[in-house]
Amino acid sequence: MQTLPEPVAREAVHTRAITTRGFLRHDGLWDLEAELVDTKAYATTTNGDHARAAGEPVHHMRIRLTIDDMLTVHAAFAAMPNTPFAECPPAADPFVNLVGAKIGPGWRRQVDAAMGGVRGCTHLRELLGVMATVAFQTVPGHRRHQRLLRGERPPVSTEPDHQMGQCLSWDFDGAVIARVAPQFIGYRSKTPSR
Repeated sequence: MQTLPEPVAREAVHTRAITTRGFLRHDGLWDLEAELVDTKAYATTTNGDHARAAGEPVHHMRIRLTIDDMLTVHAAFAAMPNTPFAECPPAADPFVNLVGAKIGPGWRRQVDAAMGGVRGCTHLRELLGVMATVAFQTVPGHRRHQRLLRGERPPVSTEPDHQMGQCLSWDFDGAVIARVAPQFIGYRSKTPSR
């Protein structure tokens, strides 16, 4: 097992914890949730505005996207229980503009169009970037799992999955592709790369 090298003597200063979860709803839709919590290891005051004890969240934000199997957003909510400024919470309001957006290529552009710049919140947009991965980890994998439980054989793909060709393990010339999707050994996209 790989580990990081032993660090030099140091003291904790800042912690950002991000937790994501995917849920299958009883109505067949999916809820994707993310939570971000920033804390300092020391007491702080945000620009003279609000004093916080060590460990008290400077940022505590939650989001929920409700999507379908095609990764289209049906509902979008954000909550900001802790923010550095009293003016921050209305930055959650533009989340409603994500309804109808599709998670996939162009997701970040859709997020910026819905709530970019001063209309939204940098940290909420960061969480939305993570939601694309949460969607791909949640929906297709669970649908594949359900088909296997029913005894259905997976169809042979004619196009590579989104993760193929995107990292060392999923190299089109590598051992993983040879083992799990040999039809794509040596695959080269027919569309020019961007």
